[in-house]
Amino acid sequence: MNEVPGTGRLSGQSAVRTMTLDEVRLTYAVDGAMGLNPQVFFPFLPAGHWAGHPGTLTSHGQIAMSVGGLLVERGGRRLLIDAGLGAQRGQTPLGTVNSGALPDTLTALGCDPAAIDTVAFTHLHADHTGWAFTQNQNGTYRKTFPAARYLVAEKEWAPYGRGESMPAATPAAVLEQLATTRTLAGDGEEIFPGVRTLVTPGHSPGHTSYIITSSTGKRLIALGDAFHIPAQLGHPEWPSLPDIDGDAVLAARRKLMRELEQPGTVGFACHFGDQAFGRLTGTETGLHGWEPVPATAIMPAPRQLDG
Repeated sequence: MNEVPGTGRLSGQSAVRTMTLDEVRLTYAVDGAMGLNPQVFFPFLPAGHWAGHPGTLTSHGQIAMSVGGLLVERGGRRLLIDAGLGAQRGQTPLGTVNSGALPDTLTALGCDPAAIDTVAFTHLHADHTGWAFTQNQNGTYRKTFPAARYLVAEKEWAPYGRGESMPAATPAAVLEQLATTRTLAGDGEEIFPGVRTLVTPGHSPGHTSYIITSSTGKRLIALGDAFHIPAQLGHPEWPSLPDIDGDAVLAARRKLMRELEQPGTVGFACHFGDQAFGRLTGTETGLHGWEPVPATAIMPAPRQLDG
């Protein structure tokens, strides 16, 4: 996909970009870079898909998937949706990572972590909870955002509350901390002024999207990991490796696409390269796609992958 003015490339790591919906400021506070191996993360896609769409991959044949959190600022208050991967660098079974910049990114944005009053997680995978807690020198942990409520959907927490192990879960030390600090949220609950939950399970037990509405009704939907690449908008049946329930993922994607079809609605897809902000296309033809929405680049991508 070609670069659109005011956006970057789908095959690039995301810059720190911001946009406004009336009185709401929305900024992708980037933590770092991921380059995932397409055949590993998407083992069931048609064999010729990537060859037919070379512009969707990096020069090294990987999928550019940045990590970070969406900073929502409204009326002097701050909400952070997801908390990045944390300080990690090197090779993983899925690809390459270089992350850990979220605190510096927030500082550059003039946002003290202590000024964030709510942290809401889309789900409890490691690349969305990495900066929830910081380890002290004596091995104990503290909240990275000390004044914030940590919100997790009831359905997302339920298996962990029963002591079950889940695929791709955040480390046990994080779960132990969350057990005593998390606040549970239900479906359709307003968790911050103008922000409500939309539980969209399938990728994880209680994966949660967030619908942010401005004073005039403009909306942004934080999609979490319901979609990992724009091609899944056109082919919602295409799974991602970590999805735990394919039927539920398909239902969740269809629900979200109906929401994205509504007038005045844009989406935020954290893993869509440097085109995280966009809107659904093809609502009349049924051939759905992703049209990047211009968002101001405040800073370049804070981390890149080694050649």
